[in-house]
Amino acid sequence: MTKFHILPSSLKGTVAIPPSKSHTLRAIIFAAMAKGESEIRNFLHSPDSTAMIQAMRTFGAKIDIKADHLRISGLSGKLPAAENVIDAGNSGQVLRFVGALAGLSPAYTIITGDHSIRHNRPIQPLLEALSQLGALATSSRLDGYAPMIIKGIMRCGKAQLSGEDSQPVSGMLIACSFLHGKTTIDVTNPGEKPWIDLTLFWLKKLGIDVVCQDYTTYTIAGNAKVNGFNTTIPGDFSSAAFPIAAALVTHSELTLTNIDMNDCQGDKKLIEILQKMGASVEIDHRNKTLHVRKGGKLQGMRIDVNDFIDATPILSVIACYAEGTTEITNASIARKKESDRLHAMTTELKKMGANIEEKPDGLIITHSPLHGAHVDAWHDHRIGMSLSIAALGAKGETLVDGIECIAKTYPGFAHDLRAIGAAIEVVQ
Repeated sequence: MTKFHILPSSLKGTVAIPPSKSHTLRAIIFAAMAKGESEIRNFLHSPDSTAMIQAMRTFGAKIDIKADHLRISGLSGKLPAAENVIDAGNSGQVLRFVGALAGLSPAYTIITGDHSIRHNRPIQPLLEALSQLGALATSSRLDGYAPMIIKGIMRCGKAQLSGEDSQPVSGMLIACSFLHGKTTIDVTNPGEKPWIDLTLFWLKKLGIDVVCQDYTTYTIAGNAKVNGFNTTIPGDFSSAAFPIAAALVTHSELTLTNIDMNDCQGDKKLIEILQKMGASVEIDHRNKTLHVRKGGKLQGMRIDVNDFIDATPILSVIACYAEGTTEITNASIARKKESDRLHAMTTELKKMGANIEEKPDGLIITHSPLHGAHVDAWHDHRIGMSLSIAALGAKGETLVDGIECIAKTYPGFAHDLRAIGAAIEVVQ
């Protein structure tokens, strides 16, 4: 198992934020469903992108991978039989988005994935919505997890599903756009709303008619006709959280580039929260840069994290370095990501001396001087990166096991940190 060896560090310099994973995956799936050729520039090179590319190739889309762009010849809105079983890898988006699309195919589609996909990423809400629209949709083990078996063709009509996790909702919005007629989707307990906004952004961008009413009712006109398009993927705010946090916990100054505050990604809200906690963060909208300055004294606060749920692990680290107590709330869905992130961060930060308490839907963290320890990434990229950032400000050396998973969203993580002065080395 590969690990990081990390020592306390002082940082200085500039970091270019990697492209957005969520934009990349949506761009691939829409280009694959479009008529004609599309070009996706500045895409994220990652295992999730590879899984989405391979999934859409399995349905017959032609996808050429270049160094700086993808060239995709689409399927004109029709989904033929899949050539093989689809492996979602570690990607919940591939699982749920392609799973929903499979309802458009007249043949059987089988989708599986890694251990986390098969045991920690529930698909029952998606299966129920597909079934209500006439598709055959089942979990092969009848436990509400992948592998799943889908057979269409589903019909337009009405469906209802639970929306605590946004991905099944986004998947159904995408798939129902290509049905021949109007579909209404009712969502109970809607959550992670900014990720729905990201899907709605893409639908609007491509001229697809969807009306959202308070995130509880969606009316999809259907009959979508998407033509090939060219797009450039913006920087990923989820990934930007880590160098920002690195500057804060090491009392360093850093500049981040490729930061577009006008983009619709929900995780940019973390920046607003950090400013409320006392961080000195300056944003240059014109040049799309962000500067973290020294001197901002962090103060703990109560944070409803549901609108930027992926920031939960790194927020728990930042909270250790903030004065007083921080309470992270409305985060129960974080238990159903690549790992149970509430339990994982509680377990690993306690090894580093954190005063952290796990609640059913959140965490309570009190200011804690951290020390080095031997910790584990839990096969979760955000856990691995968060613990690595914690180590930069901790006393003594830290080993982070299982860091291969970090390539999921930030393949250049260690390289970028070393370039700004971090004492981080990859060891076997």
